[in-house]
Amino acid sequence: MGSHLSLAVDPQFFKGMSTQSKILGLGLRLTVRPILGVWARLPIQVLPPNLIDHVARLLPVHEGTMWRSVDLVNCPSEWLQAKGVDDILTGNEQAILYFHGGAFLTCGLNTHRRLASRISYAAKQPVLNVGYRQMPNEPIVSTIADCVDGFRWLMDQGYKPENITVAGDSAGGYLAFSVARAVIDNGWGSPAGVVAISPLLDMDPTGKLSHRNANRCQVFPAHAIARLTNVADRLEVKHGVSGRRVCPVNMEMSDLPPSLIHIGSHEVLMADAELMANRLVSAGVPCELQVWDRQVHVFHAAAAWLPEARVAIEEIGKFVLGLAEREVAYAPAVKASRKVGARKISSVV
Repeated sequence: MGSHLSLAVDPQFFKGMSTQSKILGLGLRLTVRPILGVWARLPIQVLPPNLIDHVARLLPVHEGTMWRSVDLVNCPSEWLQAKGVDDILTGNEQAILYFHGGAFLTCGLNTHRRLASRISYAAKQPVLNVGYRQMPNEPIVSTIADCVDGFRWLMDQGYKPENITVAGDSAGGYLAFSVARAVIDNGWGSPAGVVAISPLLDMDPTGKLSHRNANRCQVFPAHAIARLTNVADRLEVKHGVSGRRVCPVNMEMSDLPPSLIHIGSHEVLMADAELMANRLVSAGVPCELQVWDRQVHVFHAAAAWLPEARVAIEEIGKFVLGLAEREVAYAPAVKASRKVGARKISSVV
C-alpha cells in the first residue's frame, strides 16, 4: 500500500461509474497506458510529433459555439463563446482563461476546443483557449510566459483580473496555478479563481511513485511521469533556464484565489491533487477537492457520451459562477470596510 496524505481539506466524493466510463477506462488501460509504459523505458529520448492536434480538427464544438483566432505574442489562441454567452462588449465582465493539457508535449487548440466550449456554456462566460509553445521546442518557462500573455490580452480587452478565472487540465492545471502566481507577483491584482482538472502540479515524481495510485491509474504508469520530468529538466538545462521554475505545490499560496480541483479516484496524479489541496487549505485559501469515482484522466473531454463528464463540467460551471457572485458581494463589503477604517483613523488623528 502506497502512502496517503492526511488532508486538511475534506474532499467531496462523487460515487458511481457508468458503463461508458468502464469501457473508456478499460480501453485506455489496454492501449494508451502500455504505449506510455514503453516510451518511459526507451533507452533514447523519443518525442513523437503532435499529430493528435491535427486529427482533432475534425471534432465538433458544443452546439452554437462561436470562435475566432487570436494571435498572442508568441503563440496562437482562440476566443470562444458558447451559445447565449455574452462578452465584455455586450455586458459580461467575466471571462475564463484556459490552458489545454498534454504533458507540455502534445494536444492543442483543436483537441480542447470542444471541452473549452462546454465549459463556456456551463459557466456562461467566454473562454480564451491558449495554444502555448511546448516541449521539445521550448522549456516550460516559455510555456508559462505564453499563458501569462493570455491573461494580459484579456486585461487589454477590458477584463479586470478579479473577473478572470484561470483554468486548465493536466499540464494546464500546472499552468493555471503558475499564471495565478505570476499575475499576483506582477502586481496586476488577483484572478477570480483557479480550476484545475486532473492537474499535474509537481514535476518531482517521488510522491506519485509512493502513492497508493502508483499502479492503479488507467492512463499513466508512474514511471512515465518520471520520464517526463527528465525531459523537462534536460530541456531547461539546454536552454539555460534551470532553476527558474517553481512547481505549484511549492509556491507561496497564502494570497492565491479560491480553487477547484477535479481528480479521478484512481489517477496517479491524485498525489499532486491531495498535496496541493492540503497546502492551499493550510495556507488559508478556499479549495474544493472533488474526487470522481474511478474516472480516467481528464474524463471531462468525453462529455459527448460520458454522463459523469457532463456532471463534472456542470460542477465547474457552478464554481465559476459562484466566483462571480462572490466578487459582486465582496466589492461593496470591501468599500464599506475601507470607509469604516478611514473614519477610525480620522478620529484617532
